[in-house]
This record gives sequence, C-alpha cells and structure tokens, in this order.
Amino acid sequence: MIFPFQGGVHPEGHKDATRQKPIEPLPPPARVVLPVSMHIGAPCEPVVKVGQHVLLGEKIAVSASPVSAPIHASVSGTVAAVEVCPHPNGGRMLSVVLENDGADAPHPDIRPFGSAETLTAEELIAVVREAGLVGLGGAAFPTHTKIASGLGKVDTLIVNGAECEPYITSDHRVMLETPEEILGGVRALMKIYGLESAVIAVETNKPDAVETLRRTLPRRGDGVRVAPLATRYPQGAEKQLIRAVTGREVPPGALPAAVGAAVFNVDTVASIHRAVTTGMPLLRRVVTVSGSAVSNPKNLSVRIGTPLRAVFEATGGFREQPFKIIMGGPMMGVAQHNLDAPVVKGTNALLAFSRGEGKPEKEPVCIRCGRCVSACPMRLLPVYLYHYEQKNMLAECERMRVSDCIECGSCSYICPGRLHLVHSFRTAKQKLREARKRGGN
Repeated sequence: MIFPFQGGVHPEGHKDATRQKPIEPLPPPARVVLPVSMHIGAPCEPVVKVGQHVLLGEKIAVSASPVSAPIHASVSGTVAAVEVCPHPNGGRMLSVVLENDGADAPHPDIRPFGSAETLTAEELIAVVREAGLVGLGGAAFPTHTKIASGLGKVDTLIVNGAECEPYITSDHRVMLETPEEILGGVRALMKIYGLESAVIAVETNKPDAVETLRRTLPRRGDGVRVAPLATRYPQGAEKQLIRAVTGREVPPGALPAAVGAAVFNVDTVASIHRAVTTGMPLLRRVVTVSGSAVSNPKNLSVRIGTPLRAVFEATGGFREQPFKIIMGGPMMGVAQHNLDAPVVKGTNALLAFSRGEGKPEKEPVCIRCGRCVSACPMRLLPVYLYHYEQKNMLAECERMRVSDCIECGSCSYICPGRLHLVHSFRTAKQKLREARKRGGN
C-alpha cells in the first residue's frame, strides 16, 4: 500500500472456512420472490400480471428514473403473485413471485451483443443499464448511473477486489475462477471512460488471487495492473480505496469522480463482461455462506429471489440454532429475522452465528479511551456523535458530519465499553432525514 488511509481496524479474518471452496451452482428453487427494489434509487413498477408466463431473463419490473435498475425473471415460469413480501432490509416490499417451470427457457431478446472492442461507449452503457447491473459489493448502486456520473471526469479506474470484511470470500473465488471475465469488464470500462490504464486492487491476504490475475494479464499488461494492498479494514470502502491506490482524498459529501476516480466491485466488472458477451442480465450472484452455526460453509452461485432458508439448507443447515443471522459481513451486514426473505442483488454473504457470539452489551459504558476516534477512517469523533445522538442534539450531530459516517463499524468493533455506536449514527441520520421532511433542521 503506497498511501495508507487513516484509522481502520484489523478484525480476525475467519475466511479459512470457505476460501478454498469453489463456487457451487445452487439449483433454482420451485418459487422465487423478486422485490421491485434491490438497489439504491427509485423502486421499479411491475410489468407482468398474475397468471402470465415469463421467460428466463425477461423484464418483470422497470422504472423510468435514471437512478434505478430493471428487475428480470431469474427462472422461467408463471407469475403466481404480485404482493408485499419480506425483504432482507428488515421490512416488506412489493414483489413478483414466480413459480418455476424448471425449463429455464430464455427470452428471445437475450443474445450476445459483441465485445468491448466492437461496441461504442454509449452502446456498452446501454447494455449495462438493460442488464439491471448494480454494485455487487453490497451497496447495490445502479451501475449505469455510476458510470454516467463519471463521464468526462475520470482519469483513474480502480477495480475493487479488497473484500476486507471478515468471513466473506465470494469476490475472492470470482477472482480465482473467472479472471478473464474480470479483465473483459475492465476493458469495457476503460473504453467507456477513454482510459489507457486501470488498477485491480487486491488485499495481500489473497496472494493466489493476485497471482491468478497477473498470470491472466497479457504480457504487456494491456494497461491493466494488479496492486496488492496491505490487509486492513475498511480498505474496500470507496474513499479509503481511492486513498490507498492514488493518495487522493475525496472531499466530504463528494463522489469519487470529484477526484477523477471511479471504483467498481470486481464481481460487478465480471458481470459487465457477461452482459456484453452473452446478453444475459443479472440473474444470479455468488454468496458466501459461513459462520459458526453453519454445518458446511460454502460459496454458492444463487438465483436472485431464492429464499434465504433454501440457501442455508444447501449447506447442510445449521449445526445448532443460530443466535444471529446476518446478510453481508459482520461489520456492515444487516441482521435477518425472516428466512423467507429472498437473496437480492446485493447479497454477497449469509452468516449464521452460535449463541453468545456478538451478543450486545445491555448497559454499555463509555470509558473515554478515545479508541473510536483513532479507528474512524472518516476522521470523525464517534464518541461525541454518540453522546449528542443520545441527547437528541441533532444540530450538533450534523455539525460534526454524522452524514459522512460510512457505517463501517470500526468504532463499534474497537470500543471496549461496547457502545452501540453505529446504531446510534444510523438513528441520528434517520432523525435528520425526518426533520428535513418536516422542514426543520
């Protein structure tokens, strides 16, 4: 790492359970549930009706908003319902329920578009938009919108293979098993931005991925280089990765394009290549299933819309009743209380932990050690933000830039008093949003 970022922590990796496990395809379930929103931005509107037969890859929900991504049928079959269903965000959302006919009959519009060499930049962006691609690192921001926001501004393309969250190895396996697809996607993005070079950033706890990618590169590199980075959390966050690779600091409230950078997750990049060369939209994703309560941890390729319960059952189920289930990593993931919720585009991991692990402190106490301040990669003052939120002093929270918190969890992880810091910051942000809606501060 040439430009270390400030703060961060070194949580134990826990990746050994799955790092050597090749990606296994999980057969599609009898029924898939497809929420009309699996992305940041405007939800889609269903364009199918109950009883209608749909084909694999057919659009079932769309939106005219520029910040949105269409939803496609991940199996062929019949629309069984358009109704409100559990969503892994903890709430409920309008969803299209499909009964799988087992045929996987593709829609006739699905066909290869060519390659990065044969298509124009505008055509490549259109393919990305129509494929419903979103950031697969967990944020799920529509990829075509992100690309468009950087046109004419970006001079540095960074492919994010850091995967710094403990337990998760899905991106690691993608780098080992489909390096050609990653490089194909990199070339597509380089053409879109008109760049001659790009960087694939990988943490050094994945030496085999670094070697595989380097071995796959053309002899002259094709303008693409692999940058090994020292292992450190949250290296995979956009602003920290840009700092680590380029030394540039993204200003508070600004996007990466403000400093001429664009960052895309490594599996997102591979998905761009597949969309261009096969025409198939985003229908599946790689999910790491791990944790102390999981019988046989695995990396699975899962159809989007598959119930979480079916994914855990594919690993042999639970070795004991889990105390906590998380979608995503233990640092930033979302706790799950309903296994009927489906895998969505942003699901990169499902973790289940035994009783006692991660148990919250009932009466947390700040001992004023200041370790949270040292750990914050955004240079915030978590202990002050916490106390202000507890006293509902929202103006002070805003003045101390709570909106810049990336909710990485470094402060909560390092806190010996076990304060519920990140939870407090999320609450403060929500209170501020509600205050603005009411016209207050």
